[in-house]
Amino acid sequence: MGLPNQTETRVQLKGVHLCCGGCTDAVATAVETVPGATCACDMENGTVTLTARDRVSAQRALDAIADAGLHGESGDAHLAMRAERDIPPGRVRRLTVSGIHNCCQPCYEAIKGAIDTVDGVTGDTSGPGRTSFEVTGNFSAAELVRALNAAGFHAKAKV
Repeated sequence: MGLPNQTETRVQLKGVHLCCGGCTDAVATAVETVPGATCACDMENGTVTLTARDRVSAQRALDAIADAGLHGESGDAHLAMRAERDIPPGRVRRLTVSGIHNCCQPCYEAIKGAIDTVDGVTGDTSGPGRTSFEVTGNFSAAELVRALNAAGFHAKAKV
């Protein structure tokens, strides 16, 4: 039980990649690591509804989902998926992507589809089940991260 002055917080993430039970299990497992937070996944609509004992716990749950390699939009500037730090500025020729959720063929296809939307990408080593891979070409690292986020995935990126 929370303190009397604490208010339960609900956040709905939209656009989360939830193609199968592996995806929903990854979200649930991540949120379970945060005391006072629970979640409900809606695969059909790609949404995750978080309920937390307070805003701090809600943000920790969002961070845990990001750490699990999934991403969504909350519509709340104060409770949002964190932006990845240290994304190389400008265009790059090679980028290592890591920490992305990729449990099945549909996950891979969504990741590959996102990569393919980025101007200047000429190759990648992604594949089914790979949570780390390289992307090559002459492209914007920030654009690649945005494309992956828009597809419902969260990842780290480094040169």
